[in-house]
Amino acid sequence: MLFKPRQKPSLTNRAQNLIWPRSGLRRAVTYLWHRLVRIRATPHVIALGFAAGAFASFTPFVGMHFIIAGIIALMIGGNVLASALGTCVGNPLTFPFIWLSTFNLGGFILGYDQRDEIDLALPDGMWLLLFKSPSEFWAIFWGAIGPVLTPMMLGCIPIGLISSVIVYFLLYPVVEGFQHRRKARLERRKLPRTSAANPS
Repeated sequence: MLFKPRQKPSLTNRAQNLIWPRSGLRRAVTYLWHRLVRIRATPHVIALGFAAGAFASFTPFVGMHFIIAGIIALMIGGNVLASALGTCVGNPLTFPFIWLSTFNLGGFILGYDQRDEIDLALPDGMWLLLFKSPSEFWAIFWGAIGPVLTPMMLGCIPIGLISSVIVYFLLYPVVEGFQHRRKARLERRKLPRTSAANPS
């Protein structure tokens, strides 16, 4: 590879870059914005897709957010690429707040006590059971993760819906304004050529 870095970044550096990009958070957001507004679709379709990604980021299924967002976008007529970009709403900075809020809301609906933190501890040596006794492993695994995952799956629905609606109505006019300005710039660039080709 021609531009491969001389020294491969360490795991710590890669983790730090994930939480706070080395190029700067502002540059990362700017890059995301340019990718979003250059999608060839209407503002409604783009905003709808991004909102689908925002909703998916509130689900507790980390690692499947792209897939969930894409399926939702296809179901509601949003842009799939915009939905993938919309999953950036869930990131290492926002996940702690998302997880805690969805857990507590779902727990409130189910009658659980409210918590300030989520403790997800698995018994020691449990992973060995995956090979020795898969059925026992999954029973223990769900017994540990179920009381946490169930309220999060319930709580993510209202919070995700409210957040995605807010995201849609915030993004739609911004994308629409950008597309109008870009169209006006392109028309101004074409104007001198047209006048030169047809002199009065």
